[in-house]
Amino acid sequence: MKTYGIIPSRYCSTRFPGKPLADIAGKPLVWRVVEAAQKAAALDAVVVATDDERIAAAVRERGGSAVMTPSALPSGTDRIACAARIWAAETLGESDFADDDILVNIQGDEPLIDPALIDQLALTLKLDKKWDMATAVSPLASAQDYAAKSVVKVVTARDGAAMYFSRAPIPFPRDAEPDFAGGLYVRHLGIYAYRGAFLKKYIAEPPCALEETEKLEQLRALWMGAKIAIVRTRDEGVGVDTPEDAVRVSAILAKRS
Repeated sequence: MKTYGIIPSRYCSTRFPGKPLADIAGKPLVWRVVEAAQKAAALDAVVVATDDERIAAAVRERGGSAVMTPSALPSGTDRIACAARIWAAETLGESDFADDDILVNIQGDEPLIDPALIDQLALTLKLDKKWDMATAVSPLASAQDYAAKSVVKVVTARDGAAMYFSRAPIPFPRDAEPDFAGGLYVRHLGIYAYRGAFLKKYIAEPPCALEETEKLEQLRALWMGAKIAIVRTRDEGVGVDTPEDAVRVSAILAKRS
């Protein structure tokens, strides 16, 4: 069993073209994410999955690993699987990643990702074979985020498994205002860990109606009957979506150095 951290990183971005190469406190954004991921003790390797040679070069010239993946892939999960297969062939001489491997999808615009969260997601799959995937949530703190379509909400079962993900306000309190202090209302964070065997099944399935309706690829996994473990964290992360975000994150990192 091996555990790989894979960072999808595409050059095109509607709001911030060339974002992976944006300067973040003196280094490209994509490399800042690699550095954070490399601090996770659970990972045997960290690989950037990109469709642009400039991004691959920025990673490789600093001693990192990058693989080229096609631009036209159905989802980020498909890019993770594609990158893992290419890396296994180029590095290990294998035709595919192993069924018992764990692959962690680390967002390419999260330079402040907590390495401990990566470790926790990987460990969740390592310690309990019932889970096909693991992902993270953090507390919802405002009615504005609760109502926002851009904020994905999650409802969990007694055993900590995801029951449903939605852009709609869930769970919906029929008779009162939501109590954000009780831990019932959480937002989904875009980091996933997959068991290798399940990831192969996932990418073999076409998108389901729920996924296409909500535009949430994790709903395909639930539709397939997957058990998705929910890991709770207090830190919702700081993503880089705009040039202004790049300035803000650079200032945070400068204070840490």
